[in-house]
Amino acid sequence: MPGTLPHPGGAPATTRGPAARRTGGGCASLVGVPGPTAWVHAFVDVPAEHAGTARAFWSAVTGWPPGDPWPGHPEFVSLTPPSGAPYLHVQTVDHVPRVHLDLLGDPAADVARLERLGAVRGYRGDGWQAMTSPAGLPFCVCDESRPHRRPGAAVWPGGHRSRPVQLCVDVPARQHDGERDFWRAATGWADEPADAPGSSRLVHRAESALQLLVQRLGPDDGGTRARAHLDLGTDDLGAEVARVQALGARVLWPGEGFVALADPVGLPFCVTRNDPDR
Repeated sequence: MPGTLPHPGGAPATTRGPAARRTGGGCASLVGVPGPTAWVHAFVDVPAEHAGTARAFWSAVTGWPPGDPWPGHPEFVSLTPPSGAPYLHVQTVDHVPRVHLDLLGDPAADVARLERLGAVRGYRGDGWQAMTSPAGLPFCVCDESRPHRRPGAAVWPGGHRSRPVQLCVDVPARQHDGERDFWRAATGWADEPADAPGSSRLVHRAESALQLLVQRLGPDDGGTRARAHLDLGTDDLGAEVARVQALGARVLWPGEGFVALADPVGLPFCVTRNDPDR
Protein backbone atom coordinates (compact mmCIF):
# COMPACT_ATOMS: atom_id res chain seq x y z
CA MET A 1 0.00 0.00 0.00
CA PRO A 2 2.18 2.86 -1.26
CA GLY A 3 2.04 6.31 0.23
CA THR A 4 2.24 7.44 3.80
CA LEU A 5 -0.79 7.47 6.04
CA PRO A 6 -0.84 10.36 8.52
CA HIS A 7 -0.12 9.45 12.08
CA PRO A 8 -2.22 10.62 15.01
CA GLY A 9 0.66 11.72 17.22
CA GLY A 10 3.11 10.33 19.73
CA ALA A 11 1.31 7.52 21.50
CA PRO A 12 3.00 6.13 24.59
CA ALA A 13 5.09 3.02 24.19
CA THR A 14 2.90 0.91 26.43
CA THR A 15 -0.78 1.05 27.28
CA ARG A 16 -1.62 3.42 30.12
CA GLY A 17 -4.74 4.66 31.85
CA PRO A 18 -7.89 2.51 31.56
CA ALA A 19 -6.12 -0.34 29.80
CA ALA A 20 -3.65 -0.58 32.65
CA ARG A 21 -6.51 -1.59 34.93
CA ARG A 22 -7.63 -4.57 32.90
CA THR A 23 -7.92 -7.91 34.63
CA GLY A 24 -8.10 -11.45 33.36
CA GLY A 25 -11.77 -11.27 32.43
CA GLY A 26 -11.25 -8.16 30.32
CA CYS A 27 -8.85 -9.14 27.57
CA ALA A 28 -9.62 -10.27 24.07
CA SER A 29 -6.95 -12.36 22.41
CA LEU A 30 -5.30 -15.19 20.34
CA VAL A 31 -4.28 -18.91 20.56
CA GLY A 32 -1.34 -21.24 20.49
CA VAL A 33 1.72 -20.93 22.69
CA PRO A 34 4.42 -21.12 21.53
CA GLY A 35 3.03 -22.20 18.16
CA PRO A 36 1.25 -20.08 15.57
CA THR A 37 -1.15 -17.42 16.76
CA ALA A 38 -4.64 -18.12 15.44
CA TRP A 39 -6.52 -14.93 16.28
CA VAL A 40 -5.80 -11.19 16.37
CA HIS A 41 -8.04 -8.56 17.94
CA ALA A 42 -7.93 -4.89 16.89
CA PHE A 43 -8.65 -2.02 19.29
CA VAL A 44 -9.55 1.52 18.24
CA ASP A 45 -8.24 3.60 21.16
CA VAL A 46 -9.84 7.04 21.54
CA PRO A 47 -10.16 9.67 24.29
CA ALA A 48 -13.49 9.83 26.12
CA GLU A 49 -14.71 12.85 24.15
CA HIS A 50 -14.43 10.84 20.90
CA ALA A 51 -15.55 7.42 22.13
CA GLY A 52 -19.19 7.80 21.13
CA THR A 53 -18.23 9.05 17.68
CA ALA A 54 -15.79 6.19 17.14
CA ARG A 55 -18.26 3.55 18.29
CA ALA A 56 -21.02 4.93 16.06
CA PHE A 57 -18.77 5.22 13.01
CA TRP A 58 -17.15 1.79 13.20
CA SER A 59 -20.49 0.19 14.04
CA ALA A 60 -21.97 1.70 10.87
CA VAL A 61 -18.90 0.75 8.80
CA THR A 62 -19.05 -2.89 9.88
CA GLY A 63 -22.80 -3.25 10.40
CA TRP A 64 -22.09 -4.64 13.87
CA PRO A 65 -23.86 -3.00 16.82
CA PRO A 66 -21.85 -2.03 19.91
CA GLY A 67 -22.18 -4.53 22.72
CA ASP A 68 -22.50 -3.71 26.39
CA PRO A 69 -19.41 -2.35 28.14
CA TRP A 70 -17.21 -5.16 29.41
CA PRO A 71 -18.13 -6.22 32.97
CA GLY A 72 -15.84 -4.39 35.37
CA HIS A 73 -14.18 -2.55 32.46
CA PRO A 74 -16.64 -0.05 30.99
CA GLU A 75 -13.87 1.55 28.91
CA PHE A 76 -14.11 -1.42 26.51
CA VAL A 77 -16.95 -1.97 24.03
CA SER A 78 -16.90 -4.74 21.41
CA LEU A 79 -18.64 -4.53 18.05
CA THR A 80 -20.77 -7.66 17.81
CA PRO A 81 -21.25 -9.39 14.44
CA PRO A 82 -24.45 -11.41 13.94
CA SER A 83 -22.37 -14.58 13.68
CA GLY A 84 -18.78 -15.38 14.52
CA ALA A 85 -16.57 -13.91 17.22
CA PRO A 86 -16.03 -10.18 17.86
CA TYR A 87 -12.56 -8.97 16.92
CA LEU A 88 -12.96 -5.18 16.63
CA HIS A 89 -13.28 -3.19 19.85
CA VAL A 90 -13.34 0.48 20.91
CA GLN A 91 -11.40 1.46 24.03
CA THR A 92 -11.62 4.75 25.92
CA VAL A 93 -8.09 5.96 26.74
CA ASP A 94 -6.30 8.97 28.15
CA HIS A 95 -3.94 9.52 25.21
CA VAL A 96 -4.19 10.42 21.52
CA PRO A 97 -6.21 8.15 19.19
CA ARG A 98 -4.47 5.08 17.82
CA VAL A 99 -5.01 1.43 16.88
CA HIS A 100 -3.38 -1.46 18.74
CA LEU A 101 -3.66 -5.23 18.57
CA ASP A 102 -4.01 -8.09 21.04
CA LEU A 103 -2.49 -11.53 20.62
CA LEU A 104 -3.88 -14.56 22.36
CA GLY A 105 -1.16 -16.34 24.27
CA ASP A 106 0.04 -17.31 27.70
CA PRO A 107 1.35 -14.28 29.60
CA ALA A 108 3.34 -16.64 31.84
CA ALA A 109 5.17 -18.33 28.96
CA ASP A 110 4.69 -16.57 25.64
CA VAL A 111 5.86 -13.19 26.90
CA ALA A 112 9.36 -14.52 27.51
CA ARG A 113 9.45 -15.85 23.94
CA LEU A 114 8.37 -12.47 22.58
CA GLU A 115 11.03 -10.73 24.67
CA ARG A 116 13.66 -12.98 23.11
CA LEU A 117 12.36 -11.84 19.72
CA GLY A 118 12.88 -8.19 20.69
CA ALA A 119 9.62 -7.06 22.33
CA VAL A 120 9.73 -4.92 25.48
CA ARG A 121 7.62 -5.84 28.49
CA GLY A 122 5.36 -3.14 29.97
CA TYR A 123 2.52 -3.11 32.50
CA ARG A 124 1.40 -6.50 33.80
CA GLY A 125 -2.29 -7.15 34.52
CA ASP A 126 -4.18 -10.16 35.80
CA GLY A 127 -4.25 -12.38 32.72
CA TRP A 128 -2.63 -9.97 30.27
CA GLN A 129 0.71 -8.33 29.56
CA ALA A 130 1.29 -5.02 27.75
CA MET A 131 4.29 -5.02 25.42
CA THR A 132 5.82 -3.03 22.59
CA SER A 133 7.29 -4.41 19.40
CA PRO A 134 10.92 -3.70 18.41
CA ALA A 135 9.74 -0.70 16.35
CA GLY A 136 7.52 0.61 19.17
CA LEU A 137 4.02 -0.67 18.32
CA PRO A 138 1.95 -1.25 21.49
CA PHE A 139 0.26 -4.64 21.78
CA CYS A 140 -0.97 -7.00 24.48
CA VAL A 141 -0.65 -10.72 25.11
CA CYS A 142 -3.82 -12.03 26.73
CA ASP A 143 -4.83 -15.30 28.32
CA GLU A 144 -7.96 -16.54 26.58
CA SER A 145 -8.79 -20.08 25.49
CA ARG A 146 -12.35 -19.87 24.13
CA PRO A 147 -12.81 -20.88 20.46
CA HIS A 148 -13.22 -18.21 17.80
CA ARG A 149 -15.00 -18.27 14.45
CA ARG A 150 -14.46 -15.69 11.72
CA PRO A 151 -17.55 -13.54 10.96
CA GLY A 152 -18.84 -13.28 7.42
CA ALA A 153 -18.76 -10.15 5.29
CA ALA A 154 -21.64 -7.68 5.49
CA VAL A 155 -23.83 -7.29 2.38
CA TRP A 156 -24.84 -3.70 1.62
CA PRO A 157 -27.66 -2.18 -0.48
CA GLY A 158 -26.73 -2.73 -4.11
CA GLY A 159 -25.13 -6.07 -3.30
CA HIS A 160 -21.49 -5.23 -2.59
CA ARG A 161 -19.80 -6.70 0.47
CA SER A 162 -17.11 -5.65 2.95
CA ARG A 163 -15.41 -6.58 6.22
CA PRO A 164 -12.35 -5.43 8.21
CA VAL A 165 -9.79 -7.96 6.98
CA GLN A 166 -6.34 -6.58 7.72
CA LEU A 167 -4.37 -4.74 10.36
CA CYS A 168 -1.54 -2.84 8.73
CA VAL A 169 1.62 -2.21 10.76
CA ASP A 170 3.19 0.96 9.33
CA VAL A 171 6.93 0.99 9.98
CA PRO A 172 9.63 3.61 9.34
CA ALA A 173 11.93 2.35 6.60
CA ARG A 174 15.00 1.87 8.82
CA GLN A 175 13.06 -0.37 11.20
CA HIS A 176 10.96 -2.29 8.68
CA ASP A 177 12.99 -5.46 8.23
CA GLY A 178 13.40 -6.08 11.95
CA GLU A 179 9.71 -5.39 12.61
CA ARG A 180 8.68 -7.73 9.78
CA ASP A 181 10.88 -10.48 11.15
CA PHE A 182 9.47 -9.94 14.64
CA TRP A 183 5.81 -10.33 13.60
CA ARG A 184 6.64 -13.27 11.37
CA ALA A 185 8.26 -15.10 14.30
CA ALA A 186 5.76 -13.85 16.90
CA THR A 187 2.72 -15.16 15.00
CA GLY A 188 4.20 -18.09 13.10
CA TRP A 189 2.02 -17.04 10.17
CA ALA A 190 2.74 -17.73 6.51
CA ASP A 191 4.00 -15.05 4.12
CA GLU A 192 1.85 -14.20 1.13
CA PRO A 193 2.72 -11.82 -1.71
CA ALA A 194 1.86 -8.19 -0.96
CA ASP A 195 1.00 -5.63 -3.62
CA ALA A 196 3.10 -2.85 -2.13
CA PRO A 197 6.86 -3.07 -2.74
CA GLY A 198 8.78 -3.68 0.46
CA SER A 199 5.71 -4.90 2.37
CA SER A 200 5.01 -8.34 3.82
CA ARG A 201 1.58 -9.91 4.32
CA LEU A 202 1.26 -12.46 7.13
CA VAL A 203 -1.76 -14.77 7.01
CA HIS A 204 -3.19 -17.46 9.27
CA ARG A 205 -5.07 -19.40 6.61
CA ALA A 206 -7.34 -21.36 8.93
CA GLU A 207 -8.74 -19.04 11.56
CA SER A 208 -7.84 -15.41 12.13
CA ALA A 209 -10.37 -12.78 11.06
CA LEU A 210 -7.50 -10.33 10.54
CA GLN A 211 -4.33 -10.79 8.55
CA LEU A 212 -1.28 -8.58 9.15
CA LEU A 213 0.46 -6.37 6.60
CA VAL A 214 3.85 -5.02 7.66
CA GLN A 215 4.36 -1.95 5.47
CA ARG A 216 7.52 0.04 4.86
CA LEU A 217 6.78 3.78 5.15
CA GLY A 218 8.19 6.23 2.64
CA PRO A 219 10.97 8.75 3.25
CA ASP A 220 8.41 11.55 3.50
CA ASP A 221 6.95 10.08 6.69
CA GLY A 222 7.99 11.88 9.87
CA GLY A 223 7.21 9.07 12.30
CA THR A 224 9.91 7.48 14.43
CA ARG A 225 8.11 4.29 15.50
CA ALA A 226 5.58 1.81 14.18
CA ARG A 227 1.86 2.47 14.27
CA ALA A 228 -1.17 0.58 12.97
CA HIS A 229 -4.30 1.15 10.91
CA LEU A 230 -7.26 -0.94 9.78
CA ASP A 231 -8.00 -2.06 6.22
CA LEU A 232 -11.43 -3.00 4.93
CA GLY A 233 -11.71 -5.62 2.18
CA THR A 234 -14.46 -5.27 -0.40
CA ASP A 235 -15.61 -6.64 -3.75
CA ASP A 236 -16.55 -3.12 -5.01
CA LEU A 237 -13.98 -0.47 -4.15
CA GLY A 238 -15.94 2.51 -5.48
CA ALA A 239 -19.20 1.56 -3.80
CA GLU A 240 -17.52 0.93 -0.45
CA VAL A 241 -15.60 4.21 -0.53
CA ALA A 242 -18.82 6.09 -1.28
CA ARG A 243 -20.59 4.26 1.55
CA VAL A 244 -17.98 5.06 4.22
CA GLN A 245 -17.76 8.67 3.01
CA ALA A 246 -21.49 8.99 3.58
CA LEU A 247 -20.88 7.75 7.14
CA GLY A 248 -18.37 10.54 7.83
CA ALA A 249 -15.03 9.30 6.45
CA ARG A 250 -12.77 11.71 4.58
CA VAL A 251 -10.74 10.64 1.52
CA LEU A 252 -7.00 11.25 1.87
CA TRP A 253 -5.86 9.89 -1.50
CA PRO A 254 -6.56 7.06 -3.97
CA GLY A 255 -3.93 4.38 -4.52
CA GLU A 256 -3.45 1.32 -6.70
CA GLY A 257 -6.14 -1.07 -5.47
CA PHE A 258 -7.00 0.94 -2.35
CA VAL A 259 -8.22 4.31 -1.12
CA ALA A 260 -6.80 5.90 2.03
CA LEU A 261 -9.29 7.68 4.28
CA ALA A 262 -9.60 9.15 7.77
CA ASP A 263 -12.42 8.36 10.19
CA PRO A 264 -14.31 11.19 11.99
CA VAL A 265 -11.81 11.04 14.87
CA GLY A 266 -8.88 11.46 12.44
CA LEU A 267 -7.56 7.89 12.47
CA PRO A 268 -6.45 6.71 9.02
CA PHE A 269 -7.80 3.52 7.47
CA CYS A 270 -8.01 2.06 3.98
CA VAL A 271 -10.64 0.51 1.76
CA THR A 272 -8.91 -2.20 -0.28
CA ARG A 273 -9.68 -4.85 -2.88
CA ASN A 274 -8.74 -7.58 -0.41
CA ASP A 275 -11.25 -10.44 -0.42
CA PRO A 276 -13.84 -9.71 2.32
CA ASP A 277 -14.33 -13.46 2.78
CA ARG A 278 -10.66 -14.34 3.14
